[in-house]
Amino acid sequence: MDEEHLVRLVAKGDRIAFEELYRRTSPWLAVRLRRRCADEQIVAEVMQETYLAVWRAAGAFAGASADGTAVGWLWTIAARRLVDAFRRRAHQTRLPDAMTVEAVAPAAEDEALAETVGGDIGDALRRLAPELRHVLQSMVLDGLSVRETAVLLGLPEGTVKTRARRARIAMREMLA
Repeated sequence: MDEEHLVRLVAKGDRIAFEELYRRTSPWLAVRLRRRCADEQIVAEVMQETYLAVWRAAGAFAGASADGTAVGWLWTIAARRLVDAFRRRAHQTRLPDAMTVEAVAPAAEDEALAETVGGDIGDALRRLAPELRHVLQSMVLDGLSVRETAVLLGLPEGTVKTRARRARIAMREMLA
């Protein structure tokens, strides 16, 4: 039984199918979230929110009609929840104006990328324009298809393909 079928069963309220879906996908999802966020508390919150959303919205899964995959749909939910968690955390930890620091801290994704990919390749990735880097990260590091990347980033598939090509060309030039 594949994940798409499990999601359809979850949509009908099948708790055993939900448990099986969780068992199959949670280790993979946790690893992907940790690549983007080193804070275990945030990862745990996002995992919980993601599977709660899956339970509640499994009926909305349109994988068969959109040629998407259940794991791509799951990752889209998780990625959005992670962005929401970063926003909540940013609002909660704002410093008073007198205490703000002018130096710009690296983004959480850049820090995770630095830990994941080092050396010349990591340096080249970090120098890419953000829109190119996000596409390359999703497709290469996260292993998403063009369609899944398009869904995750909210872009047309043609734009994803173009950005992936531009990113690869830029990487070749930087590494030459």
